[in-house]
Amino acid sequence: MNERSLAPVHLVLGPVIWSAWFVLLYGGLSVACEFAPPDPEQGAGTPINVVMIASAVLLAVGLVYLSYRCTHGGSAPLTGTHDPARSFIRGMSSSMYVVSAAGIIALTIPSLVLPPCL
Repeated sequence: MNERSLAPVHLVLGPVIWSAWFVLLYGGLSVACEFAPPDPEQGAGTPINVVMIASAVLLAVGLVYLSYRCTHGGSAPLTGTHDPARSFIRGMSSSMYVVSAAGIIALTIPSLVLPPCL
């Protein structure tokens, strides 16, 4: 296992990325709706929604990739020893990335059906 994929920073990086996404999503949506509101008759097919959905999918895929890297991070020499701390960090970090990716997708689902500026 790669030492960088076992760093404790991975325990909090997923929620930090999710929090930044939350602030950027709703802050950016508010600014976009203030300066360039789309016609409500367009429904959900607005450029604002397209950008939100595309960036959410890219970010969620990136988080799932980080989860995969934490779980299968590299080839470790087979020493025959089991380190519980490494197993905890690896499993918890991977889980936090997946939960953060799910949170990003859940925040973006309304963009599929609702107009952005109501």
